[in-house]
Amino acid sequence: MRIALFEPDIPQNAGNIFRLGACLGIPVDIIEPAGFVIDDKRLKRASMDYYNYLELKKHLSWEKFYEWSKDNSYRLVLLTTKSKKSYFDYKFQTNDIILFGRESAGAPDFVHSSVDERLTIPMIKGPRSINLSSSVAIVAGEMLRQLT
Repeated sequence: MRIALFEPDIPQNAGNIFRLGACLGIPVDIIEPAGFVIDDKRLKRASMDYYNYLELKKHLSWEKFYEWSKDNSYRLVLLTTKSKKSYFDYKFQTNDIILFGRESAGAPDFVHSSVDERLTIPMIKGPRSINLSSSVAIVAGEMLRQLT
């Protein structure tokens, strides 16, 4: 199981996700270009010394990430507000990568059309979306609950 971030915008969110991945033993993939330099001081501040425990893999583009994921038999599971299928109703597998889009724009259509599954976190009507690092924590927790 893995967490992937498609072109993340906000270093503090990525830092929090790095810390989560480090503490839970879940590798994190960054799909470039990111909206910040991976060595950004805000990123390091958010991830603190947990960065040393993190298995992090950077991919130069969506195409490179997609090819790598398929070569390694991963299923791509996109979390999006544009799906009706709740993550509650999904049976996670150990070869799943939970994929999250950009904070500012989500995932583009070519990502939506490439993934194996699209899921959502049910919310009340009105708010646009849950913070990225909170969304990752919610779904990663359920994935771990199911698989461990």
